[in-house]
Amino acid sequence: MNTTYTRRPRRRAAGAVLAGTLAVLLAATGCSSKADDGDKGGDAADGVRTGPGVDADTIRLGALTDLTGPYATLGKSIVQAQQMWADETNAKGGICDRKVEIVVKDHGYDVQKAVTAYADIAPDVVALPQVIGSPVVAALLDDIERDKMLTFPQAWAASLLGKDAVQVLGTTYDVDMIAAVEFLTRTKGLKKGDTIGHVYFEGDYGANALEGSTWAAERAGMKVAGQKIQATDTDLSAQVSALRKQGVKAVLISAGPAQTASLVGVAASRGLKVPVVSSAPGFAPQLMETPAAPALAAMLSVVSAAPAVSSDLPGVERMVASYKKKYPDSPVDSGVLSGYNAAQLIGSDLAKACEAGGLSREDVVKAHRSQTNADTGLGTPQNFSDVNRPASVETYVLKPDAKAVGGVVNAEDAHTAPGVEEYLSAR
Repeated sequence: MNTTYTRRPRRRAAGAVLAGTLAVLLAATGCSSKADDGDKGGDAADGVRTGPGVDADTIRLGALTDLTGPYATLGKSIVQAQQMWADETNAKGGICDRKVEIVVKDHGYDVQKAVTAYADIAPDVVALPQVIGSPVVAALLDDIERDKMLTFPQAWAASLLGKDAVQVLGTTYDVDMIAAVEFLTRTKGLKKGDTIGHVYFEGDYGANALEGSTWAAERAGMKVAGQKIQATDTDLSAQVSALRKQGVKAVLISAGPAQTASLVGVAASRGLKVPVVSSAPGFAPQLMETPAAPALAAMLSVVSAAPAVSSDLPGVERMVASYKKKYPDSPVDSGVLSGYNAAQLIGSDLAKACEAGGLSREDVVKAHRSQTNADTGLGTPQNFSDVNRPASVETYVLKPDAKAVGGVVNAEDAHTAPGVEEYLSAR
C-alpha cells in the first residue's frame, strides 16, 4: 500500500507579507536571520531554510508501517492516529505556515520491502514519525543516520540508542523487564531462590528484554528460565510444559498478542496459574474477545511506558474522544496513543526548528535533541538530550479489563523501578 494524503489548498498572502516585512526590518537593523546560518539547504520565500520534504507550502513526513503483516492492527491504529493529528494541525494553519502531509508505505513487516520503501520516500520527506519493527529499523539505521532523518521507531530495543537521528520514545525493553521483575517481587510474593520463566521473540526485541529480566533476577537472587520463540510460533504448549517442569513462579513474555494469548490460555488450562507479565507490544484489546480473556484478566499484567487509553489523563481523554469521532468503526488501542504521541512530538520538533529559522533535516534533529522536558499530556515527560539513554525510565503497570476502552486499565501509575538507574549506569 502506498498512500499519499492529499494536501489542501490554502492562502499564503498574509504570511508572505509578514515575512517580507520582517526581512526588511532585519536588513534595516543590521541583524542576520538564523536561516542564513550555514549551508544546510535552500531558503524559502519566507526566509526559512528548507531541505528534502519541505517546500514553501508543505511539510512531508513519512511512515513505514505494517498494514498487512503480523502487526497490521497496530499499524492501522498508528496511521489513523497520525493522520488525525495532521488533519487537526492543518485545520489550525499547519506548522511554519505550511500544511503537513503524511506519505504512508506498507512493508508488511518484511525487511526487504521496508528497505525498498525507504529508498522510495527518503528523497521526499523530512522525518519519519513511524517505522514499525525492530528488524526493519536495524536494517535502515545506516541510511537513516546518513540522511540525518529524524526517525521514531515503533520499536524499543536498547540497540537503537546512541544514534543522533533515531529516537526511541519512552522506555526500552530491558527497562520494562526490570520493572516487571520488581513488580513481581513487590506484589506477587516472588523471592530469592525462585525461578522466573521468560518467553521471548528471537531478535533485538526479545534479546534486549532478556537482558533486563536476567539482570533484575540476578540482583534479586532469582534465576531466569528462557524460552526463545519465533514470530510464527502461535501455539506455546511446548514452552508452557517446559516452564512447568522448571517450577517457575511467574512468567515474563516479550512477544506479540497471539503468543501472549496462547501462553496464558495454555498455562491456565494446564494448571500453571502463575502471574504473567507482558511487554506492551504483547497485548492488544482484541485478546479480550477471545476464549483466553478470563485467564488474561486473572493472570496477566502489562508493563508499559504509556498509560492505558482508558486513563483519566485529560490529554488521553481528548485524544480518545477525537479518535472515536473520526474513526467510529476502529478500536482505540495502545497504537492510537503511541502514534498520536509520536506525531505530537514531531510537530513540536518542527515548530521549534521553524522558530530557529530552519526546516532542514539537520535543523529538525537539532531541535529534537534540545528538548529536555517534552510533555504531550499523554504520559510522562521525556528527555531527548542524551542519545545514549532512554527518553524515559518510568513505567506504568496495566491490567486487562474487557469493559475498558482499549481493553486495559491503569493498575499502577508511572514510576521508576528500583534498580533501573543502577542498571543504566553500569550498562
